[in-house]
Amino acid sequence: MSDEIFRNPRDGLIGPFSPRLFTLQTAHGPVNGPQFMPVGTQATVKSLTPRDLKEAGAQMILGNTYHLCMRPGHKLIERLGGLHEFMKWDGPILTDSGGFQVFSLSGLRKVKEDGVVFSSHLDGSKHFFTPELSMEIQASLGSDVVMAFDECPPFTDDKATIAKSMDRTLRWAQRCRDYKLKPHQKLFGIIQGGMFLDLRQECMEKLVAMGFDGYAIGGLAIGEPIALTHEMVRQFAPKMPADKPRYLMGVGRPQDLIVASAHGIDIFDCVMPSRNARNGQLFTSEGKVNIKNAQYIEDRSPLDPACECYTCRNFTRAYLRHLFVAGEILSAVLNTIHNISYYLALMGRLRVAIAENRFDEAAAALYKK
Repeated sequence: MSDEIFRNPRDGLIGPFSPRLFTLQTAHGPVNGPQFMPVGTQATVKSLTPRDLKEAGAQMILGNTYHLCMRPGHKLIERLGGLHEFMKWDGPILTDSGGFQVFSLSGLRKVKEDGVVFSSHLDGSKHFFTPELSMEIQASLGSDVVMAFDECPPFTDDKATIAKSMDRTLRWAQRCRDYKLKPHQKLFGIIQGGMFLDLRQECMEKLVAMGFDGYAIGGLAIGEPIALTHEMVRQFAPKMPADKPRYLMGVGRPQDLIVASAHGIDIFDCVMPSRNARNGQLFTSEGKVNIKNAQYIEDRSPLDPACECYTCRNFTRAYLRHLFVAGEILSAVLNTIHNISYYLALMGRLRVAIAENRFDEAAAALYKK
């Protein structure tokens, strides 16, 4: 790739680039990176059926360990045949560890060396999450990729605090590594270290010594300026093991996916496309569309003339606006079909550009959208 630099006035796509194609083999099929995972928090991507996801081009989806443990319970899901059978999704599934959700409870939890005591967001009942319990839950769910239980500290420039948290993450990672999962399951370690490159490097080296099947960058997109997120990914992602999948957790906007793909990230997840769809913000090849705006009352054009999804092939902007303003359930369905399709098509275009050795040109054009 060339050394040409592209900059956006706000946060920027900066070269030189090191994008790559990477295939993760799982028991339920391959995952071709760079790839985006729709988020299915409670055994469903909100408003979509598995058929919708397949038609949109989804390869792997994400399930949430914390939420599925709280409701309906991992043992119930296991008795009913595991998460794949339960939700009738026959493709790969990655489950997060529950760490981010537990730590986002803030005043409802207390961190100890053995794990985290927290109160359920559902009924206030007390629970104790440990690395071993996170592994037990994910083993019961039967996901293809299991995430190690980590501590996700809030954004801070206090290096001592981040270092202490990172050390605990490493101790918990070893306990996860020692747990016997199901034969088909792969275990990914999570690299913490905040905005300190040396701590990130130390954490990664110690995780690699433990021997995980893949590595994720955690603790980003949690409130820091997006320019810092991009800079950390730019400096750190190319240092990650080249023979293992690289996963950037919880990111993000289409521009963020392009930036991270430029520097060698393989897998992404974020609630943004589905959440924003339900709120009426749609991503298109012509830029974002806020479908509730009055300018679309009589707009007979498709949402995105460059998109081949079910929504864009069949419905006008005027109809989509009507559904949203009327509060119809179909609004969430059609909007989410489009946003998820847009994200997955974007990743497909990046993979083709990498294969054809024209990533620089494609990234610069797509980033402006």
